[in-house]
Amino acid sequence: MTNLKLERPLAVLDIESTGINPRMDRIIDLAIVKLFPDGRREQHAFRLNPEIPIPAETTAIHHITNADVAHAPPFRQMAAAILEILADCDLGGFGVVRFDIPMLAEEFARAGVAFDPDSRRIVDAQRIYHKKEPRDLSAALYFYCGEMHLGAHGAEADALATVAVLEAQLQKYSDLPRSLDELDKYCNPPRNPAWADRTGKLRWQNGELLVNFGVQNIGRNLKDLARDNPKFLKWILKSDFPSDTKRIVADALEGRFPTPPAEKAADGE
Repeated sequence: MTNLKLERPLAVLDIESTGINPRMDRIIDLAIVKLFPDGRREQHAFRLNPEIPIPAETTAIHHITNADVAHAPPFRQMAAAILEILADCDLGGFGVVRFDIPMLAEEFARAGVAFDPDSRRIVDAQRIYHKKEPRDLSAALYFYCGEMHLGAHGAEADALATVAVLEAQLQKYSDLPRSLDELDKYCNPPRNPAWADRTGKLRWQNGELLVNFGVQNIGRNLKDLARDNPKFLKWILKSDFPSDTKRIVADALEGRFPTPPAEKAADGE
């Protein structure tokens, strides 16, 4: 990487896992591209047994099945080798601040291996992308129409700019659907089947409904929280959460819980 000055190696990471919850989920695939200051690079790939089932909805995304990992070593057996590769490295990747590094840190902690990402510099290509390529209406109007959005944040000007952008998109991309039914499907893909609510604040895993946000309670079972920590659920009801999330939480406080997706499907057959 000739355009980046390195004082020590940069380890570019990518992880595939059983899900997106660092406390509950496990790494299945770990790839590391190690870039050295002298221009050399090393590639390392680890297929790992998560020691928990891979949910079907996750396999549908990365196509790694339980059979694929059945004979792979667990992370705890490979932790020392992985740490040795990362020992002298800064860290990089796409979205690593939000996902890969927290997931890796949790796996090391479970293995009893000290790993401190805070002592390393981190380069996140996703954050660079979002900073350098804004995704707002003004940027869209300039990109598609070559026009400056002089009336930005005025309702009428914004609505007219949106019409111009949509017309330009339909002209530019011949593969875009022309019917509203198909365009609706294109713009609004099916919700993650593991989500119990629209925004994924509550998530199904192995038939259990888990909290999918926050620090202290992420990965906690909703039934357990209703019994052991109802104050947290009452806080959700008083806070700025979507109405469908609040409805499920309110029912949980009353001892009513939704049916897991697999059971719903079975009932419909």
